[in-house]
This record gives sequence, structure tokens and C-alpha cells, in this order.
Amino acid sequence: METSGQLETGLEGFRYWPGALGPLDQTRLLEQVRAVVAQAPFYRPRTPGGRSLSVQMTNCGPLGWVTDRAGYRYQPLHPVTEQPWPAIPPMLLDLWTRLTGDVTPPDACLVNLYRGPARMGLHQDRDEADLTAPVLSVSLGDTAVFRIGPAVGGPTRSIRLASGDICALTGPARLARHGIDRVLPATSRLLEGGGRLNLTLRRAR
Repeated sequence: METSGQLETGLEGFRYWPGALGPLDQTRLLEQVRAVVAQAPFYRPRTPGGRSLSVQMTNCGPLGWVTDRAGYRYQPLHPVTEQPWPAIPPMLLDLWTRLTGDVTPPDACLVNLYRGPARMGLHQDRDEADLTAPVLSVSLGDTAVFRIGPAVGGPTRSIRLASGDICALTGPARLARHGIDRVLPATSRLLEGGGRLNLTLRRAR
């Protein structure tokens, strides 16, 4: 498995590898993700205010990120099946080590499924204990319009994340505001039925 070069993004600490995974590696990773979903099915979570999210979610790793009326948090069990989350796929662990250079592995991987009008508003990843550890994000399936801006506020910019693209929030961009404006349908044939999978590796503890 090879990854293409990193591109300059203009936002210090935001790292972007377009086309990092070729078609064969995308298919291999998708098979590993399908094995995760077979053990930990997708579900549609709610915010603490009771609003249903437009994305479907699951997790893998020792901990999984969840949201419900009790708040945002990491926990070791699937909130519906009450079973432990499955292990993080080996390909994702390898990408974490090679691209972030961080020798301490992630302990959580959030898996988001975007279909139809699903989107994700601007937010910060700040539920983790160590906010200096990187966040690595892998895209599979239809292209997403990804929006990102500085943590302190100000102008944002958008980037189209295609299937096989990888990006990371590190250093000054670790708490950058980011979200998905929309997913562009029929831009990939990787997922049966269309849609986009986003795999986000984090160190929660």
C-alpha cells in the first residue's frame, strides 16, 4: 500500500493526502469496514438536545464516540447492542503510524455513513483527553464537500474529499472547526447504493 504526497493546505497543521489509497486498497479497506459493521451495526444517534443526526454511525476500537441525551462521550460498548466495539482494521492502524508519525496507536475510530442529504455541521473534536494527539480521517465512496477553518474563528475554506483521500488535524489545526456541507451523489461506485464512509481515527484516552 502506497500513499501519494501531502499537499500544502494553507492552514497550519491541516495535512491532506489526495488519492492516498488507490482503487485496490479502497476495496480492501471497505471489506475490513464491512466486517466491523457486521459486528457493530450502524445506528442513528441523537444529540443531547434530542435531535437525530443525519448521518448513521458506528465505531471500532477499545472506545467509541457516542452522543445521546446524556451528552457526548467515549464508551466501550455499542449503545444499541451493548457489545464491545470490534477491533480497528489493520489497514487503518498502519495508515495512522505511517502518516501521522505517532507511535501510540489510536484507541477509537468513528465510522460515519453519509447518504442522501446527510451532512455534518461545523464542530471541533474536543471530547478526547489528549488534544495534542492527531486526528486522521479517511474517505471512501462519494465525494464530500469538506469545510474547515481556524479554531479561533474566521473564514473557512472548502475542499472536495474524494474516495481514497486522507487528511489529518495536527498541531495548530487539531481543534480546527470542520464539517461536511454535502455529499456529491454518483461520484464513486465503491459503495453499493452510493454514499460516503468517513473513518476518523482518534486517541480518546
